[in-house]
Amino acid sequence: MAAMTTGTTTAAAPTGNLLDDAKAILPDIVEIRRRIHRQPELGLDLPKTQAVIVEELTKLGLQPRSGKGLSSVTAVIGADRPGRTIVLRGDMDGLPLTEETGLPFASEVEGRMHACGHDTHVSMLLGGARLLVERWRTDPESLPGPVLLMFQPGEEGHFGARVMLEEGLLDGAAGTKPLTRDNAKAMAIHIGTEYPTGEIRLRPGAMQASGDNIFITVKGSGGHASAPHNAKDPITVAAEIVLALQVAVTRSVDAFDPAVLTIAHMRSGTTTNIIPETATIEGTFRTVSAERRAMMLPLVERVAKGIAAAHGVEVEVRHVELYPVTVNDDAVAAEIMALAADLVGSENAVPMKAPIMGAEDWSYVLQRLPGAMVFLGARPRDRALEGYPMNHSNLVVFDEAAMAVGAALYAKAALEL
Repeated sequence: MAAMTTGTTTAAAPTGNLLDDAKAILPDIVEIRRRIHRQPELGLDLPKTQAVIVEELTKLGLQPRSGKGLSSVTAVIGADRPGRTIVLRGDMDGLPLTEETGLPFASEVEGRMHACGHDTHVSMLLGGARLLVERWRTDPESLPGPVLLMFQPGEEGHFGARVMLEEGLLDGAAGTKPLTRDNAKAMAIHIGTEYPTGEIRLRPGAMQASGDNIFITVKGSGGHASAPHNAKDPITVAAEIVLALQVAVTRSVDAFDPAVLTIAHMRSGTTTNIIPETATIEGTFRTVSAERRAMMLPLVERVAKGIAAAHGVEVEVRHVELYPVTVNDDAVAAEIMALAADLVGSENAVPMKAPIMGAEDWSYVLQRLPGAMVFLGARPRDRALEGYPMNHSNLVVFDEAAMAVGAALYAKAALEL
């Protein structure tokens, strides 16, 4: 087995055949996943999911800790081990949509579904914890340093990671010593159907985009549809703003430091023969650098206000800041890529050429610790990408075989990172 070198210290990797061991416990991982999948919960308050996690951690002989302002759970394996602490995250929350997969374990809660695979994240992290505990109990020296298990609610726009940090996640409240860039590293896995089952993908640097929402209200004056010259139609102005924003982005943004701006919701009027007084535009912009992010809101405001002024109407722009750019540490990303290649073969450990434009609140942890976000493929290998439902679809089905790879990678990171 290959050795891993960190600084001047070289240690043999004490992992055994983690993937085989993970496959052996896969039925248990699947059972946990399906239990959570049937009862999805949203946001920061996830008592049923929290109870499952606490139950499973207790079975392992660990001492789970619950959050104060949210249904988070943390636990530490090998708190007294002398080496670097590894933080491993699994997010817990579902999405507000109705499942239509027809699976026998489909969501039993109308309007709620685990469509982003967070149920698999929880289950994989519990499986990885089991692999680690079995090795640690048999041979305490096999675990180089403490492992902090981080089960996080509220990833889907509720700032769960940030709340956990504010509650002292890295400052000792979770049962470890205070964690810094000098004594800890961090890894999270995100499952997805964009890639084939068991394929691991990551890259150094920007991994996922920042996220910001914009809300534009155009204020005109209403009137009869037969006499638009006696009104100030906000709908036509709003339509012009939407189109102008797309042009402004393509003409103002360097293609090699990109931005995506999408208007996803427009609302105005009540019927066919009334010009309304207001029209609203709602959308989001995503970037992969702090510099590009900083210039986007002024761009939106300039376009919206300029067009509104040209038509003699008023406009109000409201901005809601979401997650920062998710930035993988270069060295940690390289280390995890090597671990992944050892685990699943180099053909299944694939460097990503570019970031994706989805946002992720794991970014808050990566601002504090060197670490990485890792993508794990879960599209059956006999299914083509084209036409297969993606994450956030009410039809998405994740290949559960991928969870063995995820559990093994969590454990391997703790043992070797």
